[in-house]
Amino acid sequence: MHPVFDGHNDILYRLDLGRSPRDQLWLTGDGQGHLDLPRMRAGGFAGGLFAIYVPSPPDPDVPDLLARMDAPPYDLPLPPPLRLEVAQPVALKMAGDLHWMARASGGAFRLCHSVAEIRAAMAADVIAGVMHMEGAEAIDAGCDALHLFHAMGLRSLGPVWSRPTVFGHGVPFRFPGDPDTGAGLTEAGKRLVRLCNRLRIMVDLSHLNAAGFDDVAQITDAPLVATHSNAHAVTPSTRNLTDRQLAMIRDTGGLVGLNFATVFLRPDGRESADMGWEPVMRHLDHLLQHLGEDGVAFGSDFDGATVPRGIGDVTGLPALQAAMLAHGFGAALMAKITHGNWLRVLERTWGA
Repeated sequence: MHPVFDGHNDILYRLDLGRSPRDQLWLTGDGQGHLDLPRMRAGGFAGGLFAIYVPSPPDPDVPDLLARMDAPPYDLPLPPPLRLEVAQPVALKMAGDLHWMARASGGAFRLCHSVAEIRAAMAADVIAGVMHMEGAEAIDAGCDALHLFHAMGLRSLGPVWSRPTVFGHGVPFRFPGDPDTGAGLTEAGKRLVRLCNRLRIMVDLSHLNAAGFDDVAQITDAPLVATHSNAHAVTPSTRNLTDRQLAMIRDTGGLVGLNFATVFLRPDGRESADMGWEPVMRHLDHLLQHLGEDGVAFGSDFDGATVPRGIGDVTGLPALQAAMLAHGFGAALMAKITHGNWLRVLERTWGA
């Protein structure tokens, strides 16, 4: 089995929920969720992007969203924007948690700022963590806070989670649906993308609507990347990418990280984990057809979504690789998808 570098996980969100003592959740495992240090090592998880995601307050007037996502069609209401003064303290705590994870790991986990550091960690059998931000509510419209988060280690940023921000608009959770759902980036959003380019912070297209995607493509000088998205032609969710978008990503030498979330994998759009490998392979085949062998990777969404029962948690990565081998993927292609493509694109985006 090949080591896996993964484009997206939400363990920082699970830590923030505080349902288990963080030493237990991270260092020994609490038996919950998808990730902890022992299971990551057991599953061959070599590193990845660790998302700072600030949740919206629960709305008691909105029925259970996961239940609605298991009974398509659905069109879920988006929560209102988060105020900076609400989002920023939570994001700072999560950034601190990621630094704590490295310090507490006894050398088994390392916060990395460059591809050279990622490669060095992988060579030493140390898990490489990269700070990512999913939704930029913790960044002010003038982008001053971006410099501070960059100094803390931020190397990848999505301008939006699905709710709107001062920077742009995300797609609603809708099935069936199309990502062309509204206006593009605001002037502040365009300023954010330009500053990310100057700081060599990767801009993540996952969750952006079609107009925002196009705006980033016009502005950026880096490869186009969607860290955790799938093929709209296979599963017509608003969160998945159309063939037109895939072509734009391919033409810049970018990539798409395959999202393990069942709602974005299953052709019927259901949330249920009861599914086989066939939808996963359909998405991989489609992405490979439209992006080429250098444009496909993993973006699991571990700890942020329901994943197929055959994967279960991070210890299911070898089972996924076995299914890919049985599907006919060769060793060289497997090495690219599991980690090589991510390292190539990050190196082009960040420099050495």
